[in-house]
Amino acid sequence: MPASGSQPRFEAVDATGAYPITESYGVQCGYTYSVQPLWGRVVLRASYFSCHTDNQNDEVFTFMFGVFITDQLGKESFFNVSKTCSVPPFPPRVVTCEENYVEASVRTDLPCPTSGSIKDFSASFSVVHSSAFEAWQVMLQREGQQPDVMSTEKAATLGYFIMLTPGRLVFRTTFGQPHASLKMVNSVAVEVIQATVFFRQNWMVVMVDLIAAYSLDEGIFDGYRLHWRTPAVLTPLSVGTSDLSSEYMGIGVDGDILNEQAVAARGYSVVVSDGTIDCSIPFAAEGGIRKSFVAGNVYNVLYAVVLTYQQVFVDQRGVKTEYNVVRQMATPPIPYPPFSVNQTVTEERVFTVYLGNIPFDVELVSVELNGKEVSTSSATQMGYFLNKVPESNITFSCIIRVPFDDQVVVKQYTSEGLFEYSLEIKWTLYIMPQMEAYYHFSSVVALVQVSQDVPDVPAASPPVFNSMCTDGGISFMKNNKKSDYLWDITIGSYTLTPQLASERGYILMNDSNTLQLNVPLFTIGYVYENITLQQFYGTFELLARNTQTLKIEQSSAKSCLFQTTELLVCSTGGVMTVVSDLTKAVLSADPARTTLLDINCRPQETDETRVLFSFGLNTCGTRFQINQQYVTYENEIIFHELYSTDNRPVITRDAAYRMTVRCIYPVSGIESILVDRQFRAQTPGIGQIKDPVKVPPQMLKPLQQPTQTLQQQKQAIMKPSLQASNARKAAVYVRVG
Repeated sequence: MPASGSQPRFEAVDATGAYPITESYGVQCGYTYSVQPLWGRVVLRASYFSCHTDNQNDEVFTFMFGVFITDQLGKESFFNVSKTCSVPPFPPRVVTCEENYVEASVRTDLPCPTSGSIKDFSASFSVVHSSAFEAWQVMLQREGQQPDVMSTEKAATLGYFIMLTPGRLVFRTTFGQPHASLKMVNSVAVEVIQATVFFRQNWMVVMVDLIAAYSLDEGIFDGYRLHWRTPAVLTPLSVGTSDLSSEYMGIGVDGDILNEQAVAARGYSVVVSDGTIDCSIPFAAEGGIRKSFVAGNVYNVLYAVVLTYQQVFVDQRGVKTEYNVVRQMATPPIPYPPFSVNQTVTEERVFTVYLGNIPFDVELVSVELNGKEVSTSSATQMGYFLNKVPESNITFSCIIRVPFDDQVVVKQYTSEGLFEYSLEIKWTLYIMPQMEAYYHFSSVVALVQVSQDVPDVPAASPPVFNSMCTDGGISFMKNNKKSDYLWDITIGSYTLTPQLASERGYILMNDSNTLQLNVPLFTIGYVYENITLQQFYGTFELLARNTQTLKIEQSSAKSCLFQTTELLVCSTGGVMTVVSDLTKAVLSADPARTTLLDINCRPQETDETRVLFSFGLNTCGTRFQINQQYVTYENEIIFHELYSTDNRPVITRDAAYRMTVRCIYPVSGIESILVDRQFRAQTPGIGQIKDPVKVPPQMLKPLQQPTQTLQQQKQAIMKPSLQASNARKAAVYVRVG
């Protein structure tokens, strides 16, 4: 029955009540109960001689069970299950090896032992005679050790259970008990447990031998079949000197023995070789359960089967012993990774790709061709050949054909005289019916001589941009050519893409004919030179990089003259240049009466409203701070109200103003800060100007030296534990309040 919600519960029901079936109670009373969530089922098997079964003369058996099932919402439901079975008479002795217990039953009207076993009988009788008892007794004997005699009650506490039916004595226990012996019979491990039950009946002592022997083979999978072995003749089942011979062998599943025709049709086999019986069931044969799933984007399949084996032995007196085995066997997870083969013939100008090893419970639902998704249902209408071909009885393959000239195929020149066609395929596969997805990727490339492909295409050359200065920046433009696939357009080491343009504020327009890039002033990538209060030069450069060799093969740079208003430049050489209109923040500010933190650092230029400072990051009292991502250099422009006769600022009780200026560099971009005061950064820093604040005169004492020495700065920046940032920021300032 399928499992749903939480684990189902069972109760055995008889006239005296209901008894929950637990793991330990199942061993005691002859129930096998297991939940198999991977297979989606719950199994309950009951012995004909189980505790609460209505037994009519060992011929008609009625089972009653209560079943409790809790759904996913926590609601519990209950229903009854009952079954009546009529069976032919059992052989005199039956040994059943279940998954969780072994059971031996003997008919109580068996004849007395023959003369061949009188010696063993006499030895047992002497033990019985010396044991004072009034109730039933059990003698457990392990080969080579003294017998252990106890009451049936004590035996039950040790896991040995005795019960009496209308015509049989039943002995049941689990595997690996202390009184069990291990033997090797024809290279197969066999466990044997021997119990003798005796009791007084009127003036007689009745003794019943109960011997259980069973193969411990757990089964193997050879890649094609599941195998389980047992000795051809289980000699440990023989009593005394009586010999056993095999009369019948049968195989089946789920507790049922199949007839010869069904066994042959399903491919099951029972082979006897060198005194050993090999029972085998093919992978995925009828009667088992096949479960497929995805693990790590790989299709896997498990196959499990409940093997049922029956063998009938007969001894010299014609007494039969029926040996039954129920053994659940399963394969390990078997991966079925798909594989692809490029079957393209270049002269046909069509990509042909083969995808194989697809199990039959899988469907190909779509293919993605260089990022364009195509469903299998629409592939033919879109001009693609997509076909399914059987490979074996459990797998199939798919073949797709895509013309070189299809719009999804990427075409580019790889070198002079060669044209490359490439196709990336993402196959999407679903396991049915659970619709569990997994994927396979194929990549195919075809090279064709230009003369065979497009003879009129000229030799490829790197793209060159036309550029012009505008009021707000620089504009670049070029005509698009087929050979442009050979190069990447870069800004420094960064490839120009729509995403990069959006992040940096560039305006990128690209169609089939032209590419135009407008670069606003003060966006990332500019280099600023010759800065004065009146003007400065801004330079921007585009590079053409060979996609195969990564070599820069063309440069398109443009320098334009721009009027200076306000700016803050943090150069890669470690120089901060500031142009600021002080009167926008403080109307009475006199640009000529300003200094940095070091009062000896005066402006290079001033006019009526603006000031220009340019100074090294390790000079003029610049402060230094570092964290895990950025290095910050900070100074202040101080507005002094009074000057002395030698034109030096005088500290008075009057308030003054300070404007903070900062340069911020990514840690990863600073190559070194050396003791010789040389500073090198991979990219310009980002500048910040904080509007002036009024401060008390006692706080105007200038800071003459940086808070850290240059050597300390170098050590801090080179500290290995700092994590570099990938951020790249603008070279001009941002004003903050």
